[in-house]
Parts: sequence; C-alpha cells; structure tokens
Amino acid sequence: MNFCVSSLNCFSSSSFSSSSENFSNHNDRDSQTLWNIHAFSYDELKVATDGFRPSNKIGEGGFGIVYKGRLKDGRRVAVKALSVESKQGNREFMSEISSISNITHQNLVKLHGGSIDGPSKFLVYDYMENNSLAYILLGGEENRAKLSWKVRKEIALGIGRALAYIHEEVKPHIVHRDIKLSNILLDQNFTPKLSDFGLSRLFFDNVTHLSTGVAGTLGYLAPEYAVSGHLTRKSDVYSFGILLLEIVSGRTAIDFDLQIGEFFLVQKAWEMYKSNKLVQLVDSVLDKSSFSEQEVDRFLKVGLICVQKKCGLRPYMSTAIKMMCDEVDIQDLQISDPGLITNIMDVKIGNRRSPSSSFTKKLSHRLQPS
Repeated sequence: MNFCVSSLNCFSSSSFSSSSENFSNHNDRDSQTLWNIHAFSYDELKVATDGFRPSNKIGEGGFGIVYKGRLKDGRRVAVKALSVESKQGNREFMSEISSISNITHQNLVKLHGGSIDGPSKFLVYDYMENNSLAYILLGGEENRAKLSWKVRKEIALGIGRALAYIHEEVKPHIVHRDIKLSNILLDQNFTPKLSDFGLSRLFFDNVTHLSTGVAGTLGYLAPEYAVSGHLTRKSDVYSFGILLLEIVSGRTAIDFDLQIGEFFLVQKAWEMYKSNKLVQLVDSVLDKSSFSEQEVDRFLKVGLICVQKKCGLRPYMSTAIKMMCDEVDIQDLQISDPGLITNIMDVKIGNRRSPSSSFTKKLSHRLQPS
C-alpha cells in the first residue's frame, strides 16, 4: 500500500557497531544528526517472538512483517522485521530511527531499540493491545461500535497533538509523510499512538519545504505534493484532514458504495457540506444520543479545512487542535474546495509522472491495512 521513491541516503549494516550496548550512525548529508538506540541481538528477538511464529504476526506492510513478543524482562513488544527484499529497507530503517529515537510524546509509539544482528534489520516498539485504527474501522460494525464518539474524539485530538509536537516543537521538525489508519496504533485504553516513521523527513529551521519524489498512500496525498514533490508540513495536515473524516464517518479515504460504486471520501464530504447535510456523514453505528451534532459537525468541518486545495489555507496542527476544541471559532470561516488526486498518472515518481508497474500493483491493494 505504500509507494516510496525517497532521496534519503542508504546505510549499510557495516555502518553500525553491534558489539556495543548502543549503536549509532550519521547521515552522510546531515552528519551532525546522531542516533543512539538499544541494540538487541537477533537471538533475543527470536526468543521473544517464539521463533517469529506465524501466529504472532500482527501486521504486514510494504517494508516487512510485525510480530508480537515478550522480552526477558516481561515487557510486551512489537517487533518489526524489515523485508530483505525491500530496496527501501535501509532507508526506512535509518529514517525511522532518526525521527523517533530521541523524542517522547504520549501519542507517539515508543521505540525500545533495534537490531542489525541477523538476516533482517529489526525495530522494537511497545505492543499495542488494540492493534491499529484500520483494524478497528475496517473490521465491520461490531468492531467500529467499540469506538464511541468520546473515544473517536480523543483519538483525533491525540493524533493532532502528536503531529503538532513533531511539526512545531521538535527540532529539527519532522514531516511524517504517511498519516493513515493503519499507522495509528491503539493501546489497551484506545489511546492513539502515531507510528511508522519510515518515510518521514527532517526539516531544519532554515528549510520551509523539500522537493522530493513522492511517498505515501493514495487517498491521503496532498495534491501539491503528489503532483510536484513539493513537501511541507501542510502535506501532513492534508493527510490528517482525511484521517479526521474517516474517524468521524467510519469510512475509508477511498470507499465503496453499492449504489455509486467507488468514491473518494473527501468528495462525498464536500458535497454534503455544500448541501448542509454534513452531519449525515457521521458513522451510523454511533448512538445519536451519545454525541452533540454541533461537535461532530465542527470536527468534520475541521477535516475539510485541513484538505483545502490551496495549502496556504490549511491551518497548522496546533491551530487545527484549537478548532476541534472550539477555542478558535470556525462558524463563519469560508471553506474552499478540497484538493484531490483521482488519477495516479498525475503522481510524481522521481522525475516522471507515469507510474511503474510495481507502483500500479501496489495501488491496487491501497485499502489493505498494513
């Protein structure tokens, strides 16, 4: 479901020292950035996952497989094994470490360490009891019903806070580039944790944007980024807007209806907004007595504000949070047309605009949780 043409430098396992308690590396281009994480041995992780037993598999994406396990000290963890076939494996490995190893936030998944000792590279995270938001929302009405309006509201605000933190507080700033349902993990209390920083990019203070090949997931891609490769923090804001519409509606970014066939959620939301029927988009499994129509209407409008075609009209994440909390009045705010990429031929791949066969194949599985 991911497609990635990244300009990050590759790193070989020889760049690390697996004999020390920690290992580190420097990006050839940004040599002042240092990463230090705990080094696990391959044998430790093999024991923790019971030999990477298939029954312990809890997820699979373009970069590898995730297993649940338990360390010797009793900690339950998720072990992400990077695919040896993935040409992006080294890049994702270093990008994820560089982005998340030195930051802490209640709505960011915690990285315990990693391993280069063995047939694959591994990253070790906290285990999330309730899997991912994709698992819940795509698991049928019974699963979705577990997410009350109160829980959905807190999930939306939690991810918003995580993004505001990495966009505005962390130095250098971080742009995630792959905000989507399957990258939102939920702990035993349904507290959301933003995960999978393998496609993320660092923004230093003197950098306002990056020009790069496109990476992300169809349906969540900001149009200016998809077409030109012009990446800013507002690209993540767009993806968050799509995510917000999904959380409230219980639908996916690209959904299917028996009457109208496949459709883009942002288009449906925009049409309902123009017809003053936006509240009708709320997930049908929610008890109407459990939420305020005014509040869900506000959350949906914030979603539309975040996906406006002109990126300059989208709010920064800290402002979007204030909008959701009704600390910024949006009642009289004029919302403009949303941006949307509906033709994959428009997406920039490196210096080209035509997708490769492997890219097209991956898009055909775009709604599969990863």
